[in-house]
Amino acid sequence: TFSDVEDACEMYARAANMFKMAKNWTAAGNAFCQGARLHMQLQNKLDSATSFVDAGNAYKKADPQEAINCINAAIDIYTDMGRFTIAAKHHITIAEVYESELVDIEKAIAHYEQAADYYKGEESNSSANKCLLKVGHYSAQLEQYPKAIEIYEQVATNTMDNPLLKYNAKEYFFKASLCHFIVDELNAKLAIEKYEEMFPAFADSRECKLLKKLLDAHEEQNCEAFTEAVKEFDSISRLDQWLTTMLLRIKKTIQGDAGDLK
Repeated sequence: TFSDVEDACEMYARAANMFKMAKNWTAAGNAFCQGARLHMQLQNKLDSATSFVDAGNAYKKADPQEAINCINAAIDIYTDMGRFTIAAKHHITIAEVYESELVDIEKAIAHYEQAADYYKGEESNSSANKCLLKVGHYSAQLEQYPKAIEIYEQVATNTMDNPLLKYNAKEYFFKASLCHFIVDELNAKLAIEKYEEMFPAFADSRECKLLKKLLDAHEEQNCEAFTEAVKEFDSISRLDQWLTTMLLRIKKTIQGDAGDLK
């Protein structure tokens, strides 16, 4: 009967929380999952989704793939109910599991893209941009440069008119320029000219000055000048892992390159 199923739901929730306290994550995940299915029988969609999310968070600590399955089940319920903002948030959770636990970057990209889509649809543009920047970051790492360029240009254009975010736009134009540079030096030149026109603050930036020095060094096939320019920039603003990787890839296209930035 109805009340029996309700009682069972409560039992599973209590059991799940006890397993959680005992740090028995798999058993907790199983109990939350059972509860979620019973809530679905009772047509308690929101309770079911919440239980699937709780199951996912428990499984995260023991079985990342099972965690993803549960959070996906919650997402299906939320999208079915038209709750896209919360669905987007859970796509990000899945993306993070793919990033850190399962190290499947292609799948992480797909979930960040889906989250960005839902955020855009709900007019949450800054949340959408955050997800897109992750997509750009990983696409470039996977050498999918045209995709990365498109995203960095898009986000830069979205942010350059916003007084609070304007400062970040030059970083995105810088990243787009580096991706161009890896593919083709002439393209990079043209892109940088276009960015300077679109966003004059970029023209005055240290990033833009570095790019021009690197273009000169590349044209002269001069490894020393290239490394010198990078070192000088790095002494004032530290280069992170991503920027270092991209700069090394550009440097590799100079003849007789030793493959480091020393």
